[in-house]
Amino acid sequence: MKKLSIMALMLVFFALAGCEKQLTTEAVGLTTLEQVNSTPNLSTVENSVNSSYQLLSNRLNILAQWDWGGGLVFQNDLVLQDIASDDAEKKWSPDGDQPWMDDVNNFTYTSTNGGPNGLWKYDYEGIKRLNIAIELLTKSDIEAITGITPARKNQLLGEAYFLRSYYYFSLVTNFGDVPLILKPVKTYQEAFEVAVRASKTVVFDKIKADLATAKTLLPNSKFSSATEKWRVSKGAVIALQAKAALYTEKWDDVITLVSELQNLNFYSLNANYFDSFNSEFTDNEVIFAYDHQSNTNPRNGNGICAPLGWGFFAPSTDFLNAFEANDPRKLLTVDVGNQNLNKLLGSLNGANKGNDDAANNKIYIRFADVLLWKAEAYIEKGTYPEAITIINQIRARARTSATATGAPVPAGTLPDRPASTDKATVKNWLIAERRVELGFESQRMLDLKRWGIAKAVLTAKGKNFQDKHNLYPLPQGEIDASAGTLKQNPGY
Repeated sequence: MKKLSIMALMLVFFALAGCEKQLTTEAVGLTTLEQVNSTPNLSTVENSVNSSYQLLSNRLNILAQWDWGGGLVFQNDLVLQDIASDDAEKKWSPDGDQPWMDDVNNFTYTSTNGGPNGLWKYDYEGIKRLNIAIELLTKSDIEAITGITPARKNQLLGEAYFLRSYYYFSLVTNFGDVPLILKPVKTYQEAFEVAVRASKTVVFDKIKADLATAKTLLPNSKFSSATEKWRVSKGAVIALQAKAALYTEKWDDVITLVSELQNLNFYSLNANYFDSFNSEFTDNEVIFAYDHQSNTNPRNGNGICAPLGWGFFAPSTDFLNAFEANDPRKLLTVDVGNQNLNKLLGSLNGANKGNDDAANNKIYIRFADVLLWKAEAYIEKGTYPEAITIINQIRARARTSATATGAPVPAGTLPDRPASTDKATVKNWLIAERRVELGFESQRMLDLKRWGIAKAVLTAKGKNFQDKHNLYPLPQGEIDASAGTLKQNPGY
């Protein structure tokens, strides 16, 4: 079957294709350029954005049918950010199943590995859909043609700018310089012209610019829609602005943006740590999540629970040892005795395990994560008391949370960190807190890389991490199809 690449990916006349075979799964509710160029209706407008959320889903086989080797059965963030780090192993019982995951874990992967290849395809498919959505929503006569209200148009456009920024954030943090494609590509000539890598500085600048625009378009409320609380909100935009500032080391901007988010008074730490993982947009902490639903047609369930029932994804011994004595977050995250990853299952009793259509949501941004960004910025600016206060706030919530067993947390658990003026000490407290607070939320590898300590940490734990592994390789099939226009990352 014909091999297709980023050029075909961005051409609306073709389905997305992988390095091994053409993708066979039809997109649900996908708006095509033909619909945009004809006479769109209100449904076309709505679908143009709604279909762009799908690439954030844990639904199985969004882009292909059981293409394990191509990394397309489910999103690969657990593989690339958790298994690759020192937090997770491929399975509870090691075996030869899915060796491409072992290659990621062992840092023996190549540019044909399904992990980075799948991530690339998910992100660029999302961008392709969003470019169509943005072209449609910015038509000067779209309100007159479709009858969409100005408020709804602005809301959808704000969502689209956020989502495109989110996909580009994923690309730039995993691959470095990437093609920056901002409009639908309609010919092969255009495809070759855009198949060049923009510098990560340019990509981050565009992410920040689009987020600034999105913030002006979304309503000043916790939810953009009272009936669809899963949609991108103004709070989500500000949070991603803060994260982009964090990754570009704009410490003052991080502090300003997180303070802006706090001043909205939309979010706070839940009283109980686990509430974010078993609630349906009724908690105080979740800022952005994908809304999975069971028993829908088309299906929209959380398929990652299925491989958990097949023995996939287990904590490393090192991760388990990272928790301080009696920290309730350990059992709330993973039940070793029953081999349950509670946070991913959204349950504390094994419910959803093996279910490929579960209803638990996928959390992308929550308030505890955001607060720790602010603490990190304070550390980098040498403002240690403020950083320690935030770290202790996270620890206090943990030690006062309801435990997985219902037993009380012993007195003296997770004591407050004392005052310190030593940067290394406070930074190590932050690093330790992020690891246990955000375990199995696909943050660890990105943290290690941006802190510049991935090689030191992972080689000390016996992993074959080399300097080149700070970035993943671009898919070799994309480079080949571009006739060398796309350049590979060094070392691959």
